Amino acid sequence: MKIFYAIQATGNGHISRAMELYPYLQKFGEVDFFMSGSNASLAIDLPVKYKSPGCSLFYSKCGGLDYWEIAKNVNPIQMYKDAKSLPLKNYDVIINDFESITSLACKLQKVYSVQFGHQASFVSKLTPRPEKKSIMGETILKHYASAPKNIGLHFEKYDSFIVPPIIKNEIQQTEPKDLKHITVYLPSFDKDCLEKAFNKLSDQEFHWFLSEVKSKHTVGNITYYPVNQNDFNESMINCHGIITGGGFETPAEALYLRKKILSIPILNHYEQECNAAALKKMGVPVVYEVGNEFEIIIENWLNSDIQMPLIKANDINDTLQYLFDTYNQ
Repeated sequence: MKIFYAIQATGNGHISRAMELYPYLQKFGEVDFFMSGSNASLAIDLPVKYKSPGCSLFYSKCGGLDYWEIAKNVNPIQMYKDAKSLPLKNYDVIINDFESITSLACKLQKVYSVQFGHQASFVSKLTPRPEKKSIMGETILKHYASAPKNIGLHFEKYDSFIVPPIIKNEIQQTEPKDLKHITVYLPSFDKDCLEKAFNKLSDQEFHWFLSEVKSKHTVGNITYYPVNQNDFNESMINCHGIITGGGFETPAEALYLRKKILSIPILNHYEQECNAAALKKMGVPVVYEVGNEFEIIIENWLNSDIQMPLIKANDINDTLQYLFDTYNQ
């Protein structure tokens, strides 16, 4: 069997999930990966056969999206050409993790596909949304990478086609510890936006993962790390708590480890606002804006007695067997 797996590289989560799934997928056949976008900062250990600039996200300085920069870097003509040129009819199974060019290619070439990933869960109206829905956000979630079949991943089973998150084996097999540091991963924030707040909490140690950092080093109470999967996993496994965005993979793994979480969704990023709504329902603190007294928010969070909910990990073998058994039915 030949398998085509499309990845949206607007962040590290899609790539991290694909790398975890790859050994399991190989049991079913030969896998070729297509990747579009250029936001990922992880080292990619996958056989990426096809690439496209696609659509990438760009951030403002302190926690928001830069829509002008995003629009400037989108080339619809090139995306259409890429969609037409993908040799999808050479493959038996098309798996799409929220990648728009593959979705378009399937429509143009009349090829069946399955949308598999977190964004697929938003096909269901039962999946949590913020109090104020975004028409544009809902349109993107519904149409950006649509497919005839959906298998969604989410914190809880909000609908029949939604399954638990993919949790890395390294996370599942570890014995978590509390070495008192706070792990920080906020890719939409520049260092200047948060550094003073962390410095003011001089008795608290922070492990801060930043794409701009080239080598690990410590200044005061902050150890700066490049974005590296192994270092990040080790830091999170042994942290007291984690400050992160409103993504999916990192909060899911932190919940699995029963770590204290402070979520700061990217401003005007509708999917992250939806994730934040789900986290809030589970009792996870969410902060929507970081002001001049962010250190007080962190201090209150650290001093609070918050019991994190327990979530399950996905049985990858069962989920992929279900995907292949129901493909094209």
